[in-house]
Amino acid sequence: MDCGSVAGERPKRPPGRRRLLCFLPAGRYGSPGGRGASARRALSALPVGRGALPAVGSAGLVPGVAGALHLCHGPAAALAFCRRELSLSAGYLQLERKRRDFTSSGSRKLYFDTHALVCLLEENGFTTQQAEIIVSALVKIMEANMDIVYKDMVTKMQQEITLQQIMSQIANVKKDMIILEKSEFSALRAENEKIKLELHQLKQQVMDEVIKVRTDTKLDFNLEKSRVKELYSMNERKLLELRTEIMALHAQQDRALTQTDRKIETEVAGLKTMLESHKLDNIKYLAGSIFTCLTVALGFYRLWI
Repeated sequence: MDCGSVAGERPKRPPGRRRLLCFLPAGRYGSPGGRGASARRALSALPVGRGALPAVGSAGLVPGVAGALHLCHGPAAALAFCRRELSLSAGYLQLERKRRDFTSSGSRKLYFDTHALVCLLEENGFTTQQAEIIVSALVKIMEANMDIVYKDMVTKMQQEITLQQIMSQIANVKKDMIILEKSEFSALRAENEKIKLELHQLKQQVMDEVIKVRTDTKLDFNLEKSRVKELYSMNERKLLELRTEIMALHAQQDRALTQTDRKIETEVAGLKTMLESHKLDNIKYLAGSIFTCLTVALGFYRLWI
């Protein structure tokens, strides 16, 4: 708030009267030189450029985005680290600016013509002591209100300065990313090309090994197939020989059985002939015996008669 004189025309001060002129601490809005002067002082007080952000070693902040990018192991990690570093740096910058504003607020004053207000109150019926007490109370109230406002408000110029600093940080990050792309990404591309070449060689080697194994397998399969065919033909020959031997044995057995049958038939025929001859001899002996007995019986019969 830029406050000038309270009354339109400044009344003349009575001779011998003490003039009370208070200076209020100016924040973001009030200053002796107006809004432009405060903005120029704020612009000159705040750091601008690449080194605007303070380097804090013990607090965990890395002193510089470029050095942090070279410590990362990959582009994704570098980008994430840049974003985190930018957010931390922006927060630290805001806190530092607020601290500077609060510390430097005592040097910036708000010029307030209390004498004119005292004269105005005296013209409206207040005594000099009452007018001075009222003005002192108003000054204290304005100081308290300005302190409350300064804690929660920011000027447009400071916002523009912060935006310019953030944009400069983004530009620095872009430059670092371009440098990283030219250095790290080229190394990654070379490494990828090397890995691709190694993979191609490994693939060719694997294909050669597969072709060799396939050829050896086909050769072994053909050898086993020929060996199986030879074994099959050998078994066929052995089976044929066994069949021939079995047929010869069957023929020999048949011939032996035929000869045995013939011998048996010959022996049976001889036995039959022998039985017939013995039968005839027995009949002859029986007939002779009967005739002899009849002759003896007839002889005894004649003797009895």
